[in-house]
Amino acid sequence: MDTYSVDVVYQAINALFQGNNPKEQEKANKWLQEFQKSIYSWTIADELLHQKRDLHANYFAAQTMRNKIQNSFSELPPHTHESLRDSLITHIGQIDEQTDNVIVTQLSLAVADLALLMATWQEPISDLLKALAPHPAAIWPLLEVLKVLPEEIDSRFLRLGANRREQVHKQLDASAECVLEFLCMCVQREDLDQQRIWNATLRTYSAWLVIHAFPLSHICDNALSQLAFRLLSQPAETNGKLHDNATECVCALLSCMGSRSGSVDMEPQVARIFEAVCQLESAYHLSVAHEDTDKTINYCGIFTTLCDAFSFDMLEQQQALKGLDLVLLCVGHFDYEVAEITFHLWYKLSEDLFQRYDDKLTARFRPHIERLISALYRHAQMESDHDGLIEENNNFYDFRRKVSDLLKDVAFIVGSNACFKQMYIILQAPNTTWESTEAALFVMQNVAKNILPEENEVIPKVVEAILGMTDQTHIAVRYTSIMLIGELCDWIENHSDLLEAVLNFLLYALQQKNGLASAAAIALTSICSACRQKMVCHISGLVEIARSLDSFQINNDVAIGLLKGISLILTKLPREQVQPALREIVSFQLQPLAQLLESNQCQLEKGERSDPVYWIDRACAIIRHTNPDVPDNVEHPTVAILNDAWPLISQVLERYQSDLRIMERTCRLIRYAVRMVRKQAVLLVEPLIKQIVVLYARQHHSCFLYVGSILVDEFAKTTECISGLLEMLQAFIEPTFGLLQLENGLRNNPDTVDDFFRLASRYLDCCPLQLLQSSLITPIFQCALIACSLDHREANSSVMKFFINLLTWGRSSNHRHVECRPLVVELASQHGGALVMNLIQASVFQLHSYMLADVAEVLTELKHVVTNAQMEPFLAHALDALPKKNSGGYVTATQQQLEEFSSTVLRADTTKAVTQALKTFTRLFR
Repeated sequence: MDTYSVDVVYQAINALFQGNNPKEQEKANKWLQEFQKSIYSWTIADELLHQKRDLHANYFAAQTMRNKIQNSFSELPPHTHESLRDSLITHIGQIDEQTDNVIVTQLSLAVADLALLMATWQEPISDLLKALAPHPAAIWPLLEVLKVLPEEIDSRFLRLGANRREQVHKQLDASAECVLEFLCMCVQREDLDQQRIWNATLRTYSAWLVIHAFPLSHICDNALSQLAFRLLSQPAETNGKLHDNATECVCALLSCMGSRSGSVDMEPQVARIFEAVCQLESAYHLSVAHEDTDKTINYCGIFTTLCDAFSFDMLEQQQALKGLDLVLLCVGHFDYEVAEITFHLWYKLSEDLFQRYDDKLTARFRPHIERLISALYRHAQMESDHDGLIEENNNFYDFRRKVSDLLKDVAFIVGSNACFKQMYIILQAPNTTWESTEAALFVMQNVAKNILPEENEVIPKVVEAILGMTDQTHIAVRYTSIMLIGELCDWIENHSDLLEAVLNFLLYALQQKNGLASAAAIALTSICSACRQKMVCHISGLVEIARSLDSFQINNDVAIGLLKGISLILTKLPREQVQPALREIVSFQLQPLAQLLESNQCQLEKGERSDPVYWIDRACAIIRHTNPDVPDNVEHPTVAILNDAWPLISQVLERYQSDLRIMERTCRLIRYAVRMVRKQAVLLVEPLIKQIVVLYARQHHSCFLYVGSILVDEFAKTTECISGLLEMLQAFIEPTFGLLQLENGLRNNPDTVDDFFRLASRYLDCCPLQLLQSSLITPIFQCALIACSLDHREANSSVMKFFINLLTWGRSSNHRHVECRPLVVELASQHGGALVMNLIQASVFQLHSYMLADVAEVLTELKHVVTNAQMEPFLAHALDALPKKNSGGYVTATQQQLEEFSSTVLRADTTKAVTQALKTFTRLFR
């Protein structure tokens, strides 16, 4: 205890916050972190709060108290809970106007978390109101406690559990009327700081609205709702913070209305709120006139929330469409940031209309979407004095990308053809500025993919105009025109008479040094993909493009895309012509790679020609997408190229073995090459296995495990390869287990877990009997038992897939490898109890709810292997190990709930039923 005293802790706080020696500050920080973990921090933090020595000490003490309650409440014996509560309420009561907001927040959270965790505190709201409401100075912190209390109910740190949450909701519902009365009284008091109290009261009211604590009849016409609308109706007189809080309040009110799912006609109270929001239109116009963008954004948020809340009514009733008109008003605002707030609403409307598939209903919204597209066209326009292209990664570039996504999503409502024509009319207008032209082409580009290839009215004129553009045309117009040509690839495929002219146009642009080359390469890639057969006659020109790739002003990602397009054309060549052309294009990538290795250049510049990945990724794209139709008894054109390239690939693996990025990309190249030629890669199997086993033992790169799984998939069904593949698995096991057994080994190496169990699953798929008969299966199973608690999505999925693949061979319906069944039954009987125990523990305490479907599938497969008489005690033992009460003393799961879960799992016929049971059950502990 001598180590931790108030004075020592205070000295450490001073050293951290007021010292000027970085090493001493770091040392103090570490010491204070250790102190916060100790049992003594409860009493010392409490004492620091009583002493109020200075701001830093107060803040540290308040934060410590909150963290201890949130994360270490189980340290306190139950008999101390009441004294802690009384002490915290005393601290809250001593807050005054000079107390820092951060300290108030931390103390309020501490009280709220304690109220939620402490089962013996039966009426926390009533007790707080009685203790603090009579004191004017305590009103502000009391409002803060009442605000954070409903917000903390779903805190993932507190893990209250469904039973306690239900109990808390009942407590809050029972206290709602007196809370509302208190809040209404607060806004009418004149003896307090009006601005502070109004802000705090509106925030608290919003928090209670969000949890639907108030009956509908209490929220429509009370003093708080009236205050919020009054403040919003006077934008010039309402300050920014108050306006924000009134906005939050009205949005919460609207969400509350929407969740009650009433219709505007049926609910007069709801209709009044709807009308009150509509009347804010004039306030919106005032905010625009005063150029108060923050308030304009607030109104836009309210109108969007209105439509969100009444989306069902909008689809069913004409009068509810008034909300959409208000949103369109905001979309028409000159600042595109205002329009962007509404985007999620249009996505939702689009999804609803698509799901309903009702032409009459869609037609009702067509005028609104036409107005939306017109507004987006205006917002997408560049500044008239802008000289070049839009720079990537600036705000306007990001906005246009979002507009692009939205246009593609809503175009079906008006029809892509109609949208295209609407923009074409703009292009035809006299004296059209370059920025208007570019924006119209931009909209066309985003709907072009959905236009029927037979269209002959507008597109031919647009394409003709684009192909006739001169170098004097603004570069942004030319760039967007080229991108539009790429999007029209399916139409061009149907109008092959234009193909030659289009290719010449793109080739000219590809050779430019002004930023157009990138657009031309992307468009050419699309043309290659859509017009494969018709592009075969141009293969020699495409090979030349591949040869000259680095003379074009394009980045490597775009170059890789272009190589992909060229490879798709290679696939369509006559069989005897594929290999020479393929060899030539691959050599353009491998020769510089070989030169890089010979040069012994130490300095690698990521993404540049001195980076091996630069060439490996290009070669990979070519190999991956050159997939000619070759019968099994004919040598694949890639085989000879792969065999010839192997010494170089092997050199890369050896030379750059410590560089994970290069290893991953090289393994990716090997993966696609082996997948392409399949069993014809047999000559590479032995040297490849020898090398990756040695490299994995040295470097622990999980990509080598992944290559191993590809080899198992392709060659494990060939009897003569099985023993060598099992030796590979044996060689992989020792370094893998060594890595995973380190402290936090699983958490720090999720890729290794993912790839190792993916590899084990491939063995079970391809040669199950040999693996099950080997001595390797038991240690792998035991490792999987530990790994099933890892909360990494892909890694956990691979572990569960391993269990599923294993247990599948134990089913009585397994007739393919009947010898496997007794081996799996024995394994399940021996380790089934541990498996169920670990799965239940992981589901309750570690895994996310979206991962429980995989757990359910494992349990379902286990039920097919063991008898109900075995499964029942497995489940009973696992459930018995769960905590019956939480640290706060409340029951986590009742005996009835435990029995219901066990019974549901045992009776369930489907994975879906077990998944639902698991999700419901785990909520009791979260």
